[in-house]
Amino acid sequence: MEKEFSRVRSAQDIIISLILVAAGAVLVALPTSGSVNILGFFLILAGLVLILVLKTAYRLDGTKETYRKSEKFFPQSKKDSFTNALKTSPDTVDLTEENKGNGLRLDIFYSHKTGKAYCRLYEYIPYRYEPCTPYFEYGVDKVAKLLK
Repeated sequence: MEKEFSRVRSAQDIIISLILVAAGAVLVALPTSGSVNILGFFLILAGLVLILVLKTAYRLDGTKETYRKSEKFFPQSKKDSFTNALKTSPDTVDLTEENKGNGLRLDIFYSHKTGKAYCRLYEYIPYRYEPCTPYFEYGVDKVAKLLK
């Protein structure tokens, strides 16, 4: 079965949205000037839009675990060395070439709560990134160097 990650709302996203809606409702309910009421309505609207749009966590399909995502970009010339490093030990990846090209993208999905991390390398084919490796599962401590 191929692993796929989908974007979901994290608890932090929901809390931020609810705080904005509650703060706006308080400002509207207070007997204050019209400008404060307008600010309250703006905060309510912003909170409602965020609750519909904001999704910062990722969930592995078929599980309830949520992950954070880190992306790093590298030049195309590093494809073979990165593929070999991801197969054996991700802490040997050479990060000196980071952001010196965008031919490769390294996605790292990690969760400190569960201690799991998944790494995958993507290659840029015009107009999109195509996966060139499967997902590799490691412990978060093993990929800590890549998360810096």
